Amino acid sequence: MPRPSSPDLAGPLNAWFADAARPLPWRAAEVSPWAVLVSEFMLQQTQVSRVIPRWEAWIERWPTPASLAAEPPSEAVRAWDRLGYPRRALWLHRAAVEIVERHGGEVPSALDDLLALQGVGPYTARAIAAFAFGERHPVVDTNTRRVIARAVSGREHAGPPSTARDLADMTALLPAPDAAARVFNAAAMELGATVCTARAPRCDACPIASRCAWRRAGYPEHDGPRRRTQARFEGSDRQARGVVMRELRAAHRPITRPELAGVWEDAAQLDRAVAGLVADGLAIADDEGLRLPDA
Repeated sequence: MPRPSSPDLAGPLNAWFADAARPLPWRAAEVSPWAVLVSEFMLQQTQVSRVIPRWEAWIERWPTPASLAAEPPSEAVRAWDRLGYPRRALWLHRAAVEIVERHGGEVPSALDDLLALQGVGPYTARAIAAFAFGERHPVVDTNTRRVIARAVSGREHAGPPSTARDLADMTALLPAPDAAARVFNAAAMELGATVCTARAPRCDACPIASRCAWRRAGYPEHDGPRRRTQARFEGSDRQARGVVMRELRAAHRPITRPELAGVWEDAAQLDRAVAGLVADGLAIADDEGLRLPDA
């Protein structure tokens, strides 16, 4: 499949974004690079509506990397609450410590410095560099990949993620000016999240409908591998982990195995949940029981 070569998407998409952008708090002009970094950690695989209140509480409590780094990791995990994927809380805490130790408490703008932080991958590093510092980098998330697949490649769904290919595809579409590139990165994500959605795209409201290759081709159905569906949550190992984490967040002392058995009956599943949490660094097991990490 050829790479996109149609930079003319930026004009109409950026103009649309000026009026259509959701007023998300981390998009405000006065927010700090740290606030943008926190939002990017929280938004990974998590709905915006769930992130907003947690982000607001987090920034109020820890407005700088130093303020978070000064507290134990257990407090970060507690404050993460039920946002999901709680390892991100540990990574965010560790990143705050690294920012203090390596960069004097200021979030770095250089891509290599960002990539060296705990929990920061190719997408997150570029998102921080683009949205916090206005640098011209391609920022590609699931929504952006879908927009490119449809508008440029004429496919209903994007193929499997490929960092090299996805960054090259987005780079080919970025306008040259830094400011316009920053807006286009955000606008492409916004279009995929609110208009060019996976299940029910609203082509009548799309600012680039007349330039969309998928629309011009008559909306051909996806003919690639079937996309995996989310496994059932109720009764799953994921739910067991969540229950154990709930108990650990609520307790400010070690929790014994009999206490855990009282909240999850399946002993084998409970063993897997505890072992997984310990392996991930989200819990510490000792003679007194299970507790959140404190150092």
